[in-house]
Amino acid sequence: MQAIILTQYSGKILGPIAVLLGWVMNGIYTFMNNVFGIENIGLSIIMLTIFIYLCLFPLTLKQQKFSKLSQKMQPEIQAVQKKYKDKKDQASMQAMQQETQLIYEKYGVSPAGSCLQMLIQMPILFALYKVFMNIPAYVGSVKNVFNPIANGITSISGYQDKMTKLVNTFKLSSTRADFTVKDPTRLHNYVIDVLDKLPSTGWTTLKETFPSLAHVIDTSSHSVHQMNYFLGISISDSPINLFTTGLKSHQYMFVLSAIIIPVLSYLTQMLNIKLMPQAVNSDDKMAMQMKTMNLMMPLFSLVMAFTVPTGLGIYWIVGALIRSIQQFGINKHMEKIDLEDIIRKNQEKAKKKRAKMGIAENQIKNTAQVNTKSNGSGISKISNVEKDEKISSADDVKKNAVKNSLAAKANLVREFNEKNNK
Repeated sequence: MQAIILTQYSGKILGPIAVLLGWVMNGIYTFMNNVFGIENIGLSIIMLTIFIYLCLFPLTLKQQKFSKLSQKMQPEIQAVQKKYKDKKDQASMQAMQQETQLIYEKYGVSPAGSCLQMLIQMPILFALYKVFMNIPAYVGSVKNVFNPIANGITSISGYQDKMTKLVNTFKLSSTRADFTVKDPTRLHNYVIDVLDKLPSTGWTTLKETFPSLAHVIDTSSHSVHQMNYFLGISISDSPINLFTTGLKSHQYMFVLSAIIIPVLSYLTQMLNIKLMPQAVNSDDKMAMQMKTMNLMMPLFSLVMAFTVPTGLGIYWIVGALIRSIQQFGINKHMEKIDLEDIIRKNQEKAKKKRAKMGIAENQIKNTAQVNTKSNGSGISKISNVEKDEKISSADDVKKNAVKNSLAAKANLVREFNEKNNK
């Protein structure tokens, strides 16, 4: 096990996630080999992607409900914002925040609800990058295929200089192989790292470099090609490297294959965005930001898919297709669900939560409800009848004030002021 660990990414956060994903991928690869006799990293990546998105589906569904409820509550949020539009004092800003928070509680959602899925997906994406950059380090079954060649190479005197020359010839600096180290285990792993990154033309050069291993190289290269290539593309290499190599060698079908992954990544991302629910109010600032992001993300995917390992591009493509299928089903499901029923249930949950915190329900209602008869400044209008009732009630309180009480004394002061003002 130590031989595998030495070539893995050692980051404290992404490192353990990469090890876990590598362990799952190794299980998938072994299962497909034992049950179906298929040894292919590309198919294993597709199965891993399906597994990850099935695990994330509950979060996806929750995020879609959040989006629907957000659209429903937007008029109330905008009413609060309009109410405090021209008020910049601290008290007004705090009041606006409180009223906005109460609306979120009313609908049972969190302002950060849409960020949860992204916070989970991003570490997975970065960890997968580490795995796909160095698959043999994480997938033991793959490493075993390279072992016979690596054992033969490390048994030859002066192999370090020859392997360094191969790294420079094929510009494999991404392997970070350092053949000046003395540790035999690390040297063995570095040899496998280089073998994993070699393009198809590199195996011919490898045989010329180590002619005594020609038979072993021929035998193993067939297994490596079957395992490490998907649709004629190396899983570990980036499309930009494959593109430039194809141009130099005049293998234009190879160039076309290198372009397919980024283009499919862009198209599938666009399909996914088209199926996602769009903001109703196109003038809203947040809606405009989302629209810009929806335009930029597929372009970002297109550019990045050229520079990252092909395996990660396959993950993006399959992930976007799975999300599109999920989104189609979720859209159909959302058409049938009763949002008002969900809101009522969320209100009951919020009510119980507030009861535990000791917050009075009438206080919530007075603050959260937006009066449709409010004027532009947010001050509610009252009728003349209501005004007369309030004045009459106040007079009754004054007349029935207990002698020597504060109310009685206040009446004496009021009567004195009225006589002097006449």
